[in-house]
Amino acid sequence: MLARRFGNVAAHLGTKVDDGLVERLLAGLLRADRACLAEAITLIETSNLTKQRAAQQLLAAVLSLEKERIAQHGKAALSFRIGISGPPGAGKSTFLDSIGSHVTENGHKVGCLTVDPSSRITGGSLLGDKTRMPNLSKNPRAFIRPSPTSGILGGVTRTTSEAILLLEAAGFDIVFVETVGSGQNEYVVADMVDMFVLVIPPSGGDELQAVKRGIMELSHLVLVNKADGDLIAAARRTQAEYISALKFMTPESSSWTSKVQRISSVKGEGVRESWLTMLKFRDASLSSDEFTKRRAQQNSLRMWRMVDEHLRSAFHADPEIVRLRHEVEKDVQQGRITPLAGALSLIDSYNRKR
Repeated sequence: MLARRFGNVAAHLGTKVDDGLVERLLAGLLRADRACLAEAITLIETSNLTKQRAAQQLLAAVLSLEKERIAQHGKAALSFRIGISGPPGAGKSTFLDSIGSHVTENGHKVGCLTVDPSSRITGGSLLGDKTRMPNLSKNPRAFIRPSPTSGILGGVTRTTSEAILLLEAAGFDIVFVETVGSGQNEYVVADMVDMFVLVIPPSGGDELQAVKRGIMELSHLVLVNKADGDLIAAARRTQAEYISALKFMTPESSSWTSKVQRISSVKGEGVRESWLTMLKFRDASLSSDEFTKRRAQQNSLRMWRMVDEHLRSAFHADPEIVRLRHEVEKDVQQGRITPLAGALSLIDSYNRKR
């Protein structure tokens, strides 16, 4: 069956397979093997150089198969990637549990990439999102993968984009990416997904200032969660405030006007309506070609982010920088030179070797 559907798996690898690992994982992804999917995501997250090469072989094969599917089935083969952000305590995980269950009931397979902040002291992370999604975590048509930020800004991990590709290769046509929270840098996820959703709790008027203008402008849908019980009146006020605020902001999309809706994730109220709104956004984006153009632009942005990351890694690993850094840091800490002067000194030392 595998050979008839996709041909020879090894033919998509292009380069030598490392001990059959890549071929085994690719075959597992194509038959939707959850263990292989988890192992593949772990592989792309590794910092081991040998395994990183194997990860790139796997991703190249996945991209090759993706191009084949799109060429054969057109836009219908495209998955739908949705970013979920919002302040801590807004109920993002509860909302994902509710809407994920609803989406699977409608015949879709749902992949969830959830990101937990890493400790600056220990580097560890709780990775407790599955405990906040009791229904979805038991759903055979869903896959939840928690990952630590490991110090990466933007509310996502270094390999979030690649993990999305692996989920899609395994047949998950709806992919949610939940970030650690909305702050100054927490909207990088908007450059990885097709639709950006902001989840907020009911609040007073002053709380509107806590949400950055940038993240508001990028939001295609704002959901006021916890709109039940004693908070219904506050939720209505919050909805009205955000509708008013969005009128004064430049829309991210020329084919879509951002919406603000009330939901109760706990009671499931408004969840179906929010999903229908997401589908309307997808249809509008596909009709205007914004969908495919956005993905092309995202690929370019991702490439330059990877360039920045690899240059930073090479800089910190350089023997001359390793030798000088503690001395320069000491001078900066004791006020003998400014941080800018310290940075320029290290950069000059690095460039002299090039």
